[in-house]
Amino acid sequence: MTLDPGTEALARLAEERVDHRFKGLPPDAGGLTVGELAAQRRNLFSDGFATPVLALSAERLEHNLALMETYAARHGLAFAPHGKTSMAPQLFQRQVEHGAWGITLAVPHQVRVARAFGTRRVFLANELVDAPALRWIAAELERDADFHFVCYVDSVRGVGLMDAALKGTSRPVDVVVELAAGEGARTGVRTEAECAAVADAVAGAETLRLVGVAGYEGEVPRADPDRVHAYLRRLVALAVEFDGAGRFAGTDEIVVSAGGSAWFDAVADVFATVPELTRPVLKLLRSGAYVSHDDGHYREITPFNRVPGEGALEPAFRLWAQVVSRPSPEQAFANAGKRDAAYDLHLPFAQVVRRDGTERPATGIEVTGLSDQHTWLRTAPGADLEVGDWVGLGLSHPCTSFDKWQLIPVAEADGTVVDYIRTYF
Repeated sequence: MTLDPGTEALARLAEERVDHRFKGLPPDAGGLTVGELAAQRRNLFSDGFATPVLALSAERLEHNLALMETYAARHGLAFAPHGKTSMAPQLFQRQVEHGAWGITLAVPHQVRVARAFGTRRVFLANELVDAPALRWIAAELERDADFHFVCYVDSVRGVGLMDAALKGTSRPVDVVVELAAGEGARTGVRTEAECAAVADAVAGAETLRLVGVAGYEGEVPRADPDRVHAYLRRLVALAVEFDGAGRFAGTDEIVVSAGGSAWFDAVADVFATVPELTRPVLKLLRSGAYVSHDDGHYREITPFNRVPGEGALEPAFRLWAQVVSRPSPEQAFANAGKRDAAYDLHLPFAQVVRRDGTERPATGIEVTGLSDQHTWLRTAPGADLEVGDWVGLGLSHPCTSFDKWQLIPVAEADGTVVDYIRTYF
C-alpha cells in the first residue's frame, strides 16, 4: 500500500537519528533512530536520561485529547485546535484522529510545517499579506484539490495586497472577516460598518472568496462573562447580517469561528444560538493550550473551572531538573533555566523530589527565579533537599514550553518512555 506524503513524513520522524541536537536524551543513545530508542522503552529516571529533561505524561495527554473531542461534539462545535501551541505534527495528527476538523495556525512558516506532514485543513488566524507566502499558498491549493485553507482579512488595504499577490491564480483563497474584540484589542476590524467595507473589498477581488466571520474573545478588554458573551453575540449578529445581505453566495458553508483556551464555554453558549442561515454553518472552535494544559495560567483560567460537570483537563508537562548546589539551608540551585522552562506568565512550580527511586512532595521548596541555566530554589527550615536530587517542576503556559524542546519524551506514570514528540519552531 502506498502512503500519502504526509503519512510518510510522519513515519520518517522515527528514522531521525538521536544526537547532540536533542536535550535530555541518554548520551548512550547517540546514533540510534528515534524509533529504535522508543522501542527500548527506557525509563526516564533510571535508563540514562540527563537533566534537565522535559517529559509529557502519556496518560494525561490522551485524557486531554479525548476530553476536548467529547466537549466539542457535545456542543455541536467543529474543532481546529491552535497548532502554534505545540508545533508538533505528531500531535496535529492525534488531534485530527480525535475528531479535529483541522488545525489553526498563525504564520506562514507554521502552515508549511503542517502541510509537510499532511494537514489538509488549515485555519490561519491572521491576515496574510506577505506576497511570497500567498503565492506559496496558491500553489498548494493548485497542487492539492483536498487542501482547505481559510485566513482572516481585517482591512481594505490588506484585501488589496492579497489580491495583488494572488493575480493569475486558479483557486480563490477563502477568507473570513475578523471582528475586533473591542477598542484597544489586538487585530480585527473595529466596527460593523468597517467590516462591511472589508467584505465589499473581498467581493471586488476575484482572487478571494468570503466564507464567514471570526474573532478572538480572549482579547476582550477587561474580560468577564458578560463582556465576552456580548462580543460573541456581535460576531454571530455580523454573520447573520452578512448572510442576509447575500455576502456568502459563493460558498457552500458559512464559517463562524472563535475560541481560545480561556472562554470556550462562552463560545459554546453563544454559538448554540446561531440561527438557521442560508447555508450550513461551521461553528469552529480554536482552543489550543488544552493539549498539554499546565500547572499555572491555564489551570487558573480554564473554563472547566466554571463548568466542572463537563470534566477537567490535566497538566501533562513536567520538567525534571537536578539539584547542583545547596549553598545554605535556605537556598538551592537546580540545573534548568530560561532555556528550558516557560517563565513569561509564571515561574515553574516545585512539585516533587526524587531520590534513590523514591518520589515525594516538594514540601517547603519554592522556585524564586530563573537564570539562563539555573533554577533558584528557596527552601524552608527542615526542607529535605540534597545535591543530586531530581526536582519535578510544573510549568505555566504551554506555548512557551514546547518551543524550548525539539524532541520531548512521552512517559507513562511509572517513567517508561513510549514515544518522542518532535517540534518545529
